[in-house]
Amino acid sequence: MKCMHRVLMTALVLLAGTGTVFASGGGQSQSQSRAGKGLIGVVMPTRSEERWIKDGNAVKEGLEKLGYTVDLQYSDDDIPTQSRQIDDMITKGVKVLVIASIDGSALSNQLANAAAAKIPVISYDRLLMQSPNVDYYVSFDNYKVGGQMGDILITGLKLDQATAAKPVIVELFAGSPDDNNSVGFYQGAMDKLKPYFDKGALTVPSGQIDRAVIGTLRWDAAEAQKRMENLLSAYYSGDVVLNGILSPYDPISLSCLEACKAVGYGSAPGKPLPIVGGQDCIVASCKSILAGEQYATVLKDTRSLGAATVTLVDTLMQGKTPTGLDTKSYNNGVKIVPSLLLDSVIVTKDNLKAAVLDTGYHSAAELGL
Repeated sequence: MKCMHRVLMTALVLLAGTGTVFASGGGQSQSQSRAGKGLIGVVMPTRSEERWIKDGNAVKEGLEKLGYTVDLQYSDDDIPTQSRQIDDMITKGVKVLVIASIDGSALSNQLANAAAAKIPVISYDRLLMQSPNVDYYVSFDNYKVGGQMGDILITGLKLDQATAAKPVIVELFAGSPDDNNSVGFYQGAMDKLKPYFDKGALTVPSGQIDRAVIGTLRWDAAEAQKRMENLLSAYYSGDVVLNGILSPYDPISLSCLEACKAVGYGSAPGKPLPIVGGQDCIVASCKSILAGEQYATVLKDTRSLGAATVTLVDTLMQGKTPTGLDTKSYNNGVKIVPSLLLDSVIVTKDNLKAAVLDTGYHSAAELGL
């Protein structure tokens, strides 16, 4: 729980200490800076997923509390819609753009137009790629998140006890190929799992290991379920039993579990549900964890991410220069993007109450408790 405590404290410190912890330079007082307020554009990829609604609300509410006007738009996973929304915001004269992209490489024209209009661009959670016109990146450390996904399987499958004589059987799923975050998630997880593959204690019957093969376009849970069904049909018959699934995203985790249930996992003798992790700590996955089905998830607290983004916007609006950023880790193909990286935490049945309920991330009512 030290990690969760650090996440929440980071957000509180950032919100409370804009002038002393996060920014330098600038002579205006906060009251002077906010007297003129300003329009901030916030673009989220979709409203069909619980986490993006939470993200959008966290940023909007935080900025409005500081006196800014917020234009919050959801693009419904349609790239032309997102492009048009950003164009409209530039025309409206927004002072800062906060963008969580659908396709990180699809907005080069919009980013160039923003730069021409001297509008700072903050890449929110998903890194905007192949453009020099990305000013900041606010996210969790994606490589560490991927490592946590690997840790979930190591612990849940007791891989330290596995041997080449009796290997643990898994299948692998990755995120959307057009989302740069999926690269970090995949690499972090595979680096944790590599020693077990190398000694033969971990095996993938399908042989599908490369990120290009196991990627799930747009993080589509239905597509992941179809792939899981095909894998089970093609590679799992007789005594071959799937022990675990590497999943980068809670809806994918739940879909894979549904595919497994449909062929007897969790009900037939000798076929327990596979160990499955996930990411985003959505309500449905928390319920599944409490029910003993999904094994774990990675919580990336949107409140902390929203708070950090609000502080960054406020710093820029005050004419100050953000400090204390990571200037080495995130290359978008054209430049190193200065980044603010937060911590995440693994949530299992054992710590769900402390990590999720006690912190107020989800309520007992939401989880049906």
